[in-house]
Amino acid sequence: MDHTIEAQTSSGVVAPTNWSVGSFQGYKVSGMTTVVLVMTYTGASAITSSTAGNIGDTLCGTLPAGWRPLATLVTSFDRSGVADGSVSIAPDGTCMLKTLSPNATISGGNNVSFMATWVSGNA
Repeated sequence: MDHTIEAQTSSGVVAPTNWSVGSFQGYKVSGMTTVVLVMTYTGASAITSSTAGNIGDTLCGTLPAGWRPLATLVTSFDRSGVADGSVSIAPDGTCMLKTLSPNATISGGNNVSFMATWVSGNA
């Protein structure tokens, strides 16, 4: 089976207010799409989780058209190597932070890194 990269990109992610794009890579191979993102929080007010790890759903970026899953998926993220949480990626490309390690914060300058792979048929 040929696993040649059929398409790739490193641009097109839209960062919302209080976020910037650290890096983005997208690859399509053999009917699978993989995206790898590093988003940097630039807000003045820290995002802080409760003792249960709850945070308000927080938009951290939007994937470009052609690089979005067909259904919402949930994966994990790493916060600068000291905390983690969950992030959902919706069919409209919105990437929403959902949870964060208990009593943790995301402060200005912190990176949030995540990757996801899904069956796409390379559409």
